[in-house]
Amino acid sequence: MRVLVTCPPMLGLYHEFEDIFAQHGLEGVPAQVTQVMNEAELKEILPEYDGWIIGDDPASRSVFEAATKGKLKAAVKWGVGVDNVDFKACEDLGIPITNTPGVFGREVADVALAYVLGLARETYMIDREVRLNNAWPKPSGVSLWNKKAAVVGFGDIGRSTVKRLKAFDLDVVVYDPFYKPVDGLSVENKIWPAGLDDVDFLIFTCPLTPDTHHMFNEATLSKLKPGVRIVNVSRGPVIKESALLKALKDGTVYSAALDVFEVEPLGPDSELRKFERCIFGTHNGSNSVDAVRHVSQLAIEKIAAFLKDA
Repeated sequence: MRVLVTCPPMLGLYHEFEDIFAQHGLEGVPAQVTQVMNEAELKEILPEYDGWIIGDDPASRSVFEAATKGKLKAAVKWGVGVDNVDFKACEDLGIPITNTPGVFGREVADVALAYVLGLARETYMIDREVRLNNAWPKPSGVSLWNKKAAVVGFGDIGRSTVKRLKAFDLDVVVYDPFYKPVDGLSVENKIWPAGLDDVDFLIFTCPLTPDTHHMFNEATLSKLKPGVRIVNVSRGPVIKESALLKALKDGTVYSAALDVFEVEPLGPDSELRKFERCIFGTHNGSNSVDAVRHVSQLAIEKIAAFLKDA
């Protein structure tokens, strides 16, 4: 049986996984893709495959319907986020599907902390000026020990982020309607957006759901502490970018570190590029060699189990 792989981090180390597919009696096929395949491409190619390891591609009902007219029998969403996958369509079509939950908390939290430090001390901007402009800037950053951070989402990534922030002596609050206490990790849980006027670093680690879509919007701006720094390592549409741009322009938000965007890749004409103190990523927070190896093997095992029973 043949399994199509469209997940870029997995594709980056694909040669390591060929033998693992073979051990399960499967042939893994790497897609020719940089970020995602579009619906038309998926509808054309997927019917040729028995299984699919999904990245951030539009795994929609119409895609699955087209695929099941061919050979597709099962799918696995690589990683944690599932907002791009129509699980209800899979249920209706009888396609077994799952993801690999709880696997990237530490890796994404590492990136979140790196962004917090970068925004606090403006190290990324300094690096750019030294490299690109032969400059020698010395901006005055801010310390962390006397600051408050708010973490939106207290799941695996959020909990790991809180641990790291506390190690740097920040006072931390969280926003999560499903909050559950964790032994050894004392934090105050608040109801969004109460208390934002006292927050120096606002960090998004929550999943994208109908409730979190554009939870940061124009109505949020008047509630923010002037000069707040924002980090988003969750999903781009959690933040309404037009509202963030307004806040960056008027100084309500001092700077932002965004690993994710409403539209990816970030367009060459995006206004966000004008703000030199901001830090931009490529939706790459989970992409460490160690994590990719672990999650890819887990995804292969899951798709193999599905196909064995197909």
